[in-house]
Amino acid sequence: MSSSAVARAWRRSLRDALLRGSSWRGAPAAARPASTASASEAAAGATAGPKKVPPHPRKGRLLTGAMIGLAIAGGAYVSTADEAKFCGWLFKSTQLVNPLFALLDAEFAHRLAVIAASHGFVPREKRPDPSVLGLVVWGRNFTNPIGLAAGFDKNAEAVEGLLGMGFGFVEVGSVTPLPQEGNPKPRIFRLRDHRAVINRCGFNSEGIVVVAKRLGAQHGKRKMEETSSSTSPSTNDVKQGGKAGPGILGVNLGKNKTSEDATADYVQGVHTLSQYADYLVINISSPNTPGLRKLQGRKQLKDLVKKVQAARDEMQWAEDGPPPLLVKIAPDLSKQDLEDIAAVALALKLDGLIISNTTVSRPTPADTHPLAQEAGGLSGKPLFDLSTNVLREMYILTRGKIPLIGCGGVSSGDDAYKKIRSGATLVQLYTAFAYGGPALIPSIKAELAECLERDGFKSVQEAVGADFR
Repeated sequence: MSSSAVARAWRRSLRDALLRGSSWRGAPAAARPASTASASEAAAGATAGPKKVPPHPRKGRLLTGAMIGLAIAGGAYVSTADEAKFCGWLFKSTQLVNPLFALLDAEFAHRLAVIAASHGFVPREKRPDPSVLGLVVWGRNFTNPIGLAAGFDKNAEAVEGLLGMGFGFVEVGSVTPLPQEGNPKPRIFRLRDHRAVINRCGFNSEGIVVVAKRLGAQHGKRKMEETSSSTSPSTNDVKQGGKAGPGILGVNLGKNKTSEDATADYVQGVHTLSQYADYLVINISSPNTPGLRKLQGRKQLKDLVKKVQAARDEMQWAEDGPPPLLVKIAPDLSKQDLEDIAAVALALKLDGLIISNTTVSRPTPADTHPLAQEAGGLSGKPLFDLSTNVLREMYILTRGKIPLIGCGGVSSGDDAYKKIRSGATLVQLYTAFAYGGPALIPSIKAELAECLERDGFKSVQEAVGADFR
């Protein structure tokens, strides 16, 4: 696409944004249930009309003005710059907005970020990923191994925008069968000095019916684009892109807080959402749902995985087969716990493990921050060493026979590289993205490519588990 074409597209996007301005400003209240409210609240909001956005309307207006200002500046800049330079400038410019997000309540800032991504008010990566970052996992082509962990886009509202920012894959959820509000607010706390977050959200979700409708619409759009494309289908066994577009889409499944049959909840999630997923995740490791982590026991995990696998396999699938099934585990596990999980994963030929969820431990000394004793899961930089040690142990226990996704405390390309050398095939981040914004994505990918090339690796796959060779 020429720079003039980019300029025209940019001006059209800006015009549409300005025309929709009043409705967009009301969106946080109307769309609030997507990650912070129940379906009943959504119905009440629909009948009562848009509400003012709490708790910082003035700051929200300033943030909206700043984003539109960046759009105007971008429109001027694109007229004289080629697409790659403009794309780089646009990602860097988002750093100007980050301090404004930091002024907002943590959950409100998160909600605003999801809305921005769902409406296309985020930069779109036009530059190809370095070839050294490409890899094939589960017969699917990943342009890079950097993914967005579950928890950011809980209700699959912003998949296209998030993949468009350059993530190799995006995982939505956790999605519960029935809508639920989650735990009382406040439930998200920033620990800025530690570049960390404590959350006790408790699987706030709009439920599988709402999420299925969104994913179904995205899947239909993707199929129409493939049908109308003049490109002939590939004859190899590697699936190009995913069910939601050029990137890979994971769907993370959770259980309802009041459910007495966890297995039935996960099976229902599989039956409803697996047709839209490039891979599925059984989340049994959140510390914010009572009793959930007990499912990591050897017998409980074996029974659960067998029934979920059977539910997936009994469905009718096309030539590419059913989506891979993964389990997300906690970092707060004993050596015996890890051995039990590895044994189940190998015996049942699980397609992968995500290591790890948040931790219930706290930074040392724990009294260095007034919020450090808040209940909930800790994510961010303090989680890096703990989750990486668990990753290394699991790589040894599984002998590298199943793909592992390293998650926890990744904030740089060097961090991602350490996860890969420790046994991760893919890497996820979340908290660092909340602090660093879109500019972090190309930065991590560029730094990871430099690390690989510096040490003589021709691909990510070559570097997986390198510390053990």
